[in-house]
Amino acid sequence: MKKKTMAIAATMASCIALSATFTGCSLISVNSKADMEQIIATVDITEADKFDASGLKDYKSAIKSSSVVKRDLVSYFLNVGYSQIQNGTSYKDTFNMLLDALINNEVLIQYSTVKLLEAKAKETGKDAASVVEEFNNKFAKSEAEAYEYILTEEDVVLAEYKLYSSLNTAIDNYEKTIIEEENDYAGTETRTTPTNLDTEQDDYYPQTDKGELDYGIYTGYGKYLLSNSGIYEDENALDGTTKATRIRAYNSFLNSLRRNDLVDAEKDGDNLTDILKLSYVQNEYVSQLQARVINRYYETYEDEQEKILTEESYIINRYNEMLELQSDAYDTASAFESAMSGMSSTSFILYSPDTTDSEKFDGTNNGRFGFVYNILLPFNAKQSARLAELNSIKTQNEDDTYFYNERNKLLKEIETEDQRSAWFNGKDKYAFKVEDSKFTENYFGKDEGREYLFFENNLTDSGEGKRYKTLQAYDGRYAYNGEVKENENGSYTLIGKKLDIDGMLDEFSAYIDFVLGKTGSVEINKTANYYDEKESFYKQKENDDDEDEIDFSNFVYASGQVKFGDFDKANLFKEGTLQYKAMSAVNELQFAYTTDTSVLSQYVGYSVSAYETSYIKEFEYACKQAIANGEGSFAVCAGDYGWHIAYVTYAFDVNGGKVFGEQPNWDNMHVEGTFENLFYEWIKSTSLSDITNKRRDQIINDFNTDSSVEKFEKRYKDLLELDSQNNNNNLNNNNNNGN
Repeated sequence: MKKKTMAIAATMASCIALSATFTGCSLISVNSKADMEQIIATVDITEADKFDASGLKDYKSAIKSSSVVKRDLVSYFLNVGYSQIQNGTSYKDTFNMLLDALINNEVLIQYSTVKLLEAKAKETGKDAASVVEEFNNKFAKSEAEAYEYILTEEDVVLAEYKLYSSLNTAIDNYEKTIIEEENDYAGTETRTTPTNLDTEQDDYYPQTDKGELDYGIYTGYGKYLLSNSGIYEDENALDGTTKATRIRAYNSFLNSLRRNDLVDAEKDGDNLTDILKLSYVQNEYVSQLQARVINRYYETYEDEQEKILTEESYIINRYNEMLELQSDAYDTASAFESAMSGMSSTSFILYSPDTTDSEKFDGTNNGRFGFVYNILLPFNAKQSARLAELNSIKTQNEDDTYFYNERNKLLKEIETEDQRSAWFNGKDKYAFKVEDSKFTENYFGKDEGREYLFFENNLTDSGEGKRYKTLQAYDGRYAYNGEVKENENGSYTLIGKKLDIDGMLDEFSAYIDFVLGKTGSVEINKTANYYDEKESFYKQKENDDDEDEIDFSNFVYASGQVKFGDFDKANLFKEGTLQYKAMSAVNELQFAYTTDTSVLSQYVGYSVSAYETSYIKEFEYACKQAIANGEGSFAVCAGDYGWHIAYVTYAFDVNGGKVFGEQPNWDNMHVEGTFENLFYEWIKSTSLSDITNKRRDQIINDFNTDSSVEKFEKRYKDLLELDSQNNNNNLNNNNNNGN
């Protein structure tokens, strides 16, 4: 697993202007170009008292005083500042905070530049004066050349790729609108998507066989044609793109730059169709290089620190410290319950309480905590209306038997269908026809003539050494269940196959069999005569004075188990294990069918306490029964929302204690997906992040000083006074309205 460097402020330097271009806000356009070009702060870390004492004075002449112009501040505000205002922060505090961030970014760029020059001298065996001279000579020709000199070839290509990708994405946004207008169709529906969708691997860039960047900008003008765009043509180009629509989109992009004074008439007049010659784009490239300079310094610094963190003794000590803390904190079930919702691959539960002797738990739930997926098959509108009518009757009667018998009749009539229409016709389209794609594997539904899968990028180009990260706990081979017709306007007409609860369970079993590669892997036990009218849904009283108590076992339609062998808690997310494959299959079916979309954003599903929960009682009872039977168990129950299929992804032992045994198997520390590996990566990442954050703060404290930084507040005072201007406008509006 690649080391992840900390998120740093440098990336904002490249992104703010580009992002602000598309906000539509008028903060830039209402100010004159000259006003926007005013310098509002200067930074020169060599003027700081600690610079000469830092051991870097031999590189002092390489640092050039840098400036923050007003446009930088306004653009940054357009990108992120509005959220601060909406949360109640004043304009004055917001602009001051953003300016400080921009200044800090310049400090980090300058310091990192000096450190890379120092490293360059050591690497080449040259003295500081020679390296500084070479750097300054390049800087005189081009700022970009100077930064390229101190970066690795990979860093330079990454900077180019990040820039090209950002520009294509920006133009894509315009072209998407044009294509939808021409097709008279624009989708708006959304549905949650799996974790890691279209997420590129860290430090990825596409390469040709010769190791060159295999990616180009596509504008439709000159040499910037689709055929010259490398993998963008095959993997990223919009469906329906033409040279004409792309040129229109690029022209819209240029107009946005003009509106925000990001096109220089003198410099760019003859170069508007050559995107890489635009002064704005050249500045963006420099910003990307600066981002890589800071990243490269941090990576070098982290490499030095990581030698300590990779020692097994360090990881074991951290594990034991955390285990001791949790043993004290989770000694009661209530404390443990509140901790469960935070469990993830970067937040581990190492200890659980012993609940065997607690009076809070009885034989129906066994005092066991766990997590479940929830596939909810809902009532339709007509059935829901009838259920509402029944509920009004229910509140008037002491005995609810009539209500539950009538609800069972509605449950029997429920028919569900594939819910993934938004992935065809929504705002973002993820469906692809298998025969027209690079996907060559077998998939579920092929024999029935089903032709569409989703997320081609992740399915065909993910994993180690590939472009994208693999989808988390999502197999991806379950084809859309129904008929699909592509319309002339780019939309799709979908006719989903109707499934009742038995049909859904058949689909559930068959797909898990497919993913596990064996038949009979799912055992299902259905309740005989479930729909027969019952005389009572209550438990039999032992004494006449006992209160009436619903017997929730009457609402469990089926239960079962996925047979993947012993569940190893340490391998919950280890790809290739049967337990992971089964979980991935059920999770995909959850994405395909559940109308409970809240569960789709959960790490391993809903946390279920051994205490009383806030879930509806039927669902709570069924979940606890399934959790009592362990991972891979499931239960199907009725409820006022419809049918629930609750699948257990993870459960804690009632006897409590150390979740991963007396001592984890630290030989697995570098085995992808194991607990030991995830814990190691998490400790390493958080420790490096803490160390690097402290280093960052120290650099800023040492070099962001009164002697090295100068602000010119009068030049941006109008921005700080927006609060009073808005108050005056509101007052005038109230007066005009007669208030």
